[in-house]
Amino acid sequence: MPVANRSDDQRPYDALRSSIAALAPWFHNIDLNGVATAPDHFLGNYPADKFARFAAIVPADLTGKSVLDIGCNAGFYSVEMKRRGAERVVGIDSDDRYLAQARLATDALGFTGVEFRNLSVYDVAALGETFDLVIFMGVLYHLRHPLLALDLIRAHVARDAMLFQTLQQGSPEIADVPEDHPFFEPGTYRQPAYFDAPGYPKMHFIERQFAGDWTNWWAPNAAGSQAMLRAAGFSVEAQADGDVYFCRVAPVPFGQHGPAAVYPAKGGTGS
Repeated sequence: MPVANRSDDQRPYDALRSSIAALAPWFHNIDLNGVATAPDHFLGNYPADKFARFAAIVPADLTGKSVLDIGCNAGFYSVEMKRRGAERVVGIDSDDRYLAQARLATDALGFTGVEFRNLSVYDVAALGETFDLVIFMGVLYHLRHPLLALDLIRAHVARDAMLFQTLQQGSPEIADVPEDHPFFEPGTYRQPAYFDAPGYPKMHFIERQFAGDWTNWWAPNAAGSQAMLRAAGFSVEAQADGDVYFCRVAPVPFGQHGPAAVYPAKGGTGS
């Protein structure tokens, strides 16, 4: 009898392992009731270990709040927001396999009220609603049009706060730059020297591959990340682990001149 019981107890784990393997490879290593989805991840216990380094800047109590997880992958952060009491969580991604992984993870962990949809960040307006917290982590540097993405998030889905992370390269310094940039240094025809300062906001463009990934297009420095956030209408309230920022919505600079977002073409016939 004990042998039979052990066999019966093992069946759910065997079924779960089989389901995990069928959706491999996984980028999120998630502990599904004792079964890891990516135990040999090249970044270690990712993203749990990274989350532990910045979790304190995220509100501990999200009771009654709504969350949008953009580029949700296998749903690690969607699950963590449910753990903090979020009432409504929507995860979007453009990869159906990641969405299937996210559904498996939330089902295995017993979380309800999480919705996953195949949607691009450029199409967030199609959601038709705003969210108390937007999670936009690990996505910006994969985008051909990163500032457009931030503009669209601010215009259509960010009601109050955003948790943001991006690959960063270069100096962590933040330079003091002028409000208005002259063409030349006063009284000369020399370009202003601050453009070469380590802490001047920069977006490094990666033409080919970064870490073997051809979708890694951009690597801002710390000043560049913060400047882009401000330009899109977000104020940085906290920073942790070097490349993670907790932001609040703020007035969009020069918003009085019209919408900041240059919207992508929607297709159709033209003359």
